Amino acid sequence: MAERGVITIRVRRGKAAFVRKGGKIEVINTHGTQVVDCWAFSGANPGEFMSMEHCRVSLGKVRPGVGDTMVTNRRRPILTVISDTSPGVHDTLMAACDRTRYELLGCKNYHRNCTDNLWEALLAVGVRPTETPCPFNLFQNTPVDPNGRIAQRPTVAKRGDRIVLRAEMDLYVCFSACPQDILPINSKRPRSAHFRIR
Repeated sequence: MAERGVITIRVRRGKAAFVRKGGKIEVINTHGTQVVDCWAFSGANPGEFMSMEHCRVSLGKVRPGVGDTMVTNRRRPILTVISDTSPGVHDTLMAACDRTRYELLGCKNYHRNCTDNLWEALLAVGVRPTETPCPFNLFQNTPVDPNGRIAQRPTVAKRGDRIVLRAEMDLYVCFSACPQDILPINSKRPRSAHFRIR
């Protein structure tokens, strides 16, 4: 039986929603194998958005955890991590996949991607973004080794793991159930995920 009030992020697709300041967004790794790209845009101005570059400076680290507040490209609070039942392995370094990324990985035909998912999902709720910011890649296991190389590993999240984020302003949140099936970050088998606003 599905959990009450959950919204499906379809496999290889995106989903966006409006969230009032103070609202809580619970993101569920339903199958335990799925990376979920996460973006947040100011409800008043989509040109202001959660920025990984600014978050890393603000937090002084590359992996946010419980109690950490993510900031915008104007250095204002936008989302706070208030709980996390996963091992806390998330990514702030990797750009969203796009058509060119898959072409470089050898795809000859169109491949679903997180960039297109973002734009499609936001347009569906009446928002036109100005660019594709670097996402907060929930459950993505891409550690940096001592030589500075970024590894591409399967998520260590388990079935049902979830992270809860609090909106620090009125905002639009967008998620993509990452379609990556060439590299192992989704165990080469993308799945759906879910979220709930409360």
